[in-house]
Amino acid sequence: MQLLTRLGSLSRQMSSATGVIANSIRNKLQNALQAKHMEVINESYMHNVPKGAETHFKVVVVSDLFDGLALIKRHRMVNDILKEELQNGVHALSIVAKTPQQWEVSDKVIESSPNCKGGFGK
Repeated sequence: MQLLTRLGSLSRQMSSATGVIANSIRNKLQNALQAKHMEVINESYMHNVPKGAETHFKVVVVSDLFDGLALIKRHRMVNDILKEELQNGVHALSIVAKTPQQWEVSDKVIESSPNCKGGFGK
């Protein structure tokens, strides 16, 4: 019984520890962009990093604020909002930034990220 309690406690600690950066990303993007839809996907497991790392993310953001903006400007907005995370441990950020109309036309489908090709000592 004591082992189960310790394992449950460890599990909660690990999930909260691994979600800190993802939660920060989610909160900052939601507050700044008033997203209609958002996904923050930790893709670190696809790379040669320690288990539980938060270094590689894909964000899907759908916002009216993107209307009329070129894709590069949308990406710059997202990068600017997340500059603290990008300077402090987030190694890679894949961005899908769409207007609500574009999101509907896309059938709400997001392409899979490619497998890791190296990095971190490979």
